[in-house]
Amino acid sequence: MKVAIAGARGQVGMQLARALQERRDEVLGLVRKPDQADDLRANGVEPVVCDLEEASEQEAAEAIHGADAVVFAAGAGPGSGAERKETVDYGGAVKLIAAAKSEGIDRYVMVSSMGADPEREGDEVFDAYVRAKGKADAELERSGLDYTIVRPGMLTDDPPTGQVELDESVKRGEVTRGDVAEVLAAVLHAPSTAGKTLELTNAGRSSIDEAVASV
Repeated sequence: MKVAIAGARGQVGMQLARALQERRDEVLGLVRKPDQADDLRANGVEPVVCDLEEASEQEAAEAIHGADAVVFAAGAGPGSGAERKETVDYGGAVKLIAAAKSEGIDRYVMVSSMGADPEREGDEVFDAYVRAKGKADAELERSGLDYTIVRPGMLTDDPPTGQVELDESVKRGEVTRGDVAEVLAAVLHAPSTAGKTLELTNAGRSSIDEAVASV
């Protein structure tokens, strides 16, 4: 399939692109700035310049034209304030939902966060992040798209283990970015995961394919 990744230049996004290419998928990578495009080209990804924070819905739709599925793996990132959690982690995800619907793209995979909660109270940046992710998840659940929401535990840069725990509810824990990427690629190819919200850590002993097949 042809997959458009929002956040393609991020650590998870880059590893997801490689995982999809190993499955012989084509990858469109959305980047915010033209000077980021070469990083994607070097990895065989077709870059599309589209800043979801600033783009119109029409521009977002044009950016993913021709894709069969989209993945929202973007985020405001560490060091950003509460306002950008709202405009990127929530606003960008919702704009991509509208773009997918406009383009007739039914498959949407969301990289969320364990503990995401649209009703989260508090004024700290982390509260804003958890709330933004929860609101984005809720919008996707109501969208009518064939969605899968993946909520990883605390992300690490350790080497991937290939063994995960993936279910509607799992005990809090860590998970490598590499394993998250592989799970996202597997989920995209598993229609049985549509309509599900899944938590993910490295606590399990199942292989990624086994874990995805069991949900």
